[in-house]
Amino acid sequence: MNKIKKVIQEWETTARVKPTIKEITLRLTLKDVARVRALAELYPGRTEQQIISDIVSAALDEVEEALPYVQGPRIIAEDELGDPIYEDVGATPKFERLARKYAEMLEKDVKQP
Repeated sequence: MNKIKKVIQEWETTARVKPTIKEITLRLTLKDVARVRALAELYPGRTEQQIISDIVSAALDEVEEALPYVQGPRIIAEDELGDPIYEDVGATPKFERLARKYAEMLEKDVKQP
């Protein structure tokens, strides 16, 4: 099941509020605003902000999964059949490092009084 389907399933079964850590401003087209409002009306346990947050989170998960694997020269492990598994030298490891870096920075900002 893809991430968006999981989000919709969650909307149908819960009205749980996820805490907001960092607020950002973004611009949406009128069509997208209309669709967010339609979803908020379909799922009254969710605010427009929660709908947008859930969709962005699911989309980012899918983007991360879609980043291309680029085989590097170094063998980092073996699979269950004994075949070599090569390191990924594509965008995924760099994205993961950068995401961790920014997560740590944001966590420090939130913890500071």
